[in-house]
Amino acid sequence: MSLNDPQWGNRGNDSGGGNNGGKRPNQGPPDLEELWRDLNRRLSGLFDKKGGGSGNGGGNRPPLEFNPKFLGGGISLLVGVVVLAWLASGFYIVDASQRGLVLQFGKYKESTESGLRWRLPYPIQSHELVNISGVRTIEVGYRGSEKNKVLKEALMLTDDENIINIQFAVQYILKDPVEYIFNNRTPDDAVMQVAETAIREIVGKNKMDFVLYEGREQIAVKASALMQEILDRYQTGILISKVTMQNAQPPEQVQAAFDDAVKSGQDRERQKNEGQAYANDVIPKARGTAARLLQEADGYKQRLIATAEGDASRFKQINTEYAKAPEVTRSRMYLETMQQVYSSTSKVMVDAKGQGNLLYLPLDKLMHAASGASLSADSVGSSAEMPAQVRQSAPISNETPPQVVDKTDARSRDALRSRDREAR
Repeated sequence: MSLNDPQWGNRGNDSGGGNNGGKRPNQGPPDLEELWRDLNRRLSGLFDKKGGGSGNGGGNRPPLEFNPKFLGGGISLLVGVVVLAWLASGFYIVDASQRGLVLQFGKYKESTESGLRWRLPYPIQSHELVNISGVRTIEVGYRGSEKNKVLKEALMLTDDENIINIQFAVQYILKDPVEYIFNNRTPDDAVMQVAETAIREIVGKNKMDFVLYEGREQIAVKASALMQEILDRYQTGILISKVTMQNAQPPEQVQAAFDDAVKSGQDRERQKNEGQAYANDVIPKARGTAARLLQEADGYKQRLIATAEGDASRFKQINTEYAKAPEVTRSRMYLETMQQVYSSTSKVMVDAKGQGNLLYLPLDKLMHAASGASLSADSVGSSAEMPAQVRQSAPISNETPPQVVDKTDARSRDALRSRDREAR
């Protein structure tokens, strides 16, 4: 029922009258407006003020007397509710990835693990929640992407006095939340400054080519170690987990010239590699050839020495035999020499004594005819009939031989003449 209903609290007071003689019946819920007016009258009586108000019946009521018990009970209840709310404000929840730091009058008191925790309410104690498992990242030389460069942070000087543009990222976690919160006012800015300082120190001690190409990983490892050393010195409670080199290149103003220099260096390395490959192919062959020539020369030397020693020993033996029987030794030496000379030639020139003509013996034709006859004849009878066949097929000619005579035959003829003169 609405509070503005004209029938609220006025049932039975209609103009027509009723069974109660115009009196208000005692039915229905109490009037909330009347209760509020009663409360106001009681509070007014507390401050020696008169209060009054007419109900729906239109009559004036006398002021009510102040009841201390009623006011005391309300204040106690109100104070109790406030105290309970104040004590309940000391509850807080710590997640598994967090640590709770309890402060008493602004000073660190204790650390709490994960779960539902309680502390003394403010202003006696307060707490802070610190995430210790999350990985934090700072960017040096750029923001967001590599295109958004921060040249003040990225430009660095190398040991060979060249300027390069370096962009890298540092990832870190918290190993001591107490040191992280209380020992440094802005620990994230401290990490940024430490990272920039460490990279500048390492880059300043190395050459430009080393920083741009083969030394990136080594620089990242050295920078991580140096950063951790500096942060531990300042007791920041931070642990460096990874340093990633995003980009390293020369400044844009000299990029074209640097590309040309890089290409020239690559051509130089290519030519060096080609030369080295050619050297690796030629040098072993030359060394093998030299070793073979040395071995052949050594063998030739040993062969000549052995031959000379053998000839000297043979000469000594022949000299001894010649002293015993000169004629026999001379004849044997002559026969051995003729055998050695005629064994390597197919033509023989015989100078008959007392005549001016030379006898020409075509031994090659005789040997060819003899071999053909041996193939057609019987193997047993051919050996007996061979001299006759040879005489028939190749008679000795007394004609003058051709003017062209082999040098070997000339040498043999000179040797024969000299020995004939010795025999005479």
